[in-house]
Amino acid sequence: MNQASFPEMYERWLVAPLFRPYAEITLDEVRLSNGDRVLDIACGTGIVARVARERLGDSGSVVGVDVSPDMLAVARAVAPSIDWREGDASALPLGDGEQFDVVVCQQGLQFFPDKAAAVAQMRRALAKGGRVAVATWRSDDEIPFFRQLRRVAEQRLGNIADQRYSYGDATALEALLRHAGFLDVQCRTISRSIRFDAGTPFLRLNSMALVGMSAAGKQMGDVERIRVVEEIVAESVPVLQQFETGSVFAFELSTNLATARR
Repeated sequence: MNQASFPEMYERWLVAPLFRPYAEITLDEVRLSNGDRVLDIACGTGIVARVARERLGDSGSVVGVDVSPDMLAVARAVAPSIDWREGDASALPLGDGEQFDVVVCQQGLQFFPDKAAAVAQMRRALAKGGRVAVATWRSDDEIPFFRQLRRVAEQRLGNIADQRYSYGDATALEALLRHAGFLDVQCRTISRSIRFDAGTPFLRLNSMALVGMSAAGKQMGDVERIRVVEEIVAESVPVLQQFETGSVFAFELSTNLATARR
C-alpha cells in the first residue's frame, strides 16, 4: 500500500479541525461580497480558497498561490475548478494588471524569507479600496500544548526554531503592513478550542514537522529520520494525555488576525 504524502495527511487530518475554523473567521472579517475577486497566498491545500468559493458561489473568482507543487497537487484534486498557481509570495504569478478585491494569507507569512517583499506583493495584487487579511499564530510560549510538544522533541533534537509560531508579535505584524502602505491596519488576537478525535495521527504529523524544522533533522537520512519521529511520537503521548477527554483531545490555539485596506 502506498504511504500517504505529508500534504495528503495534512489535508485529511488537519484541515477540517484546525485550519477551516480560522478560514471561516478570516473570511467573516473581510466580508466577502458577490463578485469579489479573492487571492489566497500560501494557500497550501486550499482551505481558504475553498471556503471563499463556497461563499461566493458562481459569482466572483478565486485564485490560490503556493510555492509547493505537492500541496497544490492535493488542492487541485480536491477543488479542480479553482485557479491554482505555483509561485513565490515575493513574486506573485499574476497577469498584467491583475488585481483582487480581497487578499488573504493564513499562516504563511511567518515562513516567508522576505516578509517585506511579500507584503508589498499583497498590496500590488490588491485593487484600490480592497481588503487584506493576514493571520499568524501567536508564539507557542502562549500555547501550552505545542510548547510542551516542542520541549519533548528538543530533548532529542536540541533547540528547535519552530517557524509556525515565529511571528507572533502583533505589533511587528501591524508595523509591517503599515510600512507597506496599507491603511486602517488593525490586529486582534483570536483564540479557539481545537478538537481532534483521539485516533488522529496528530502526534506523528507534528513530530514530522518538528524534526523537519530542526538543524539535527536536516542532517538525517530517511531511515534515521523515521526512527527519530517514532521515538518523539512515543515520548509525546503523556503530553497528549493531559489534553484528552474520552475519545477526543482539545487545546487552546491563538492567532493574530491583521486586517487592512488599500
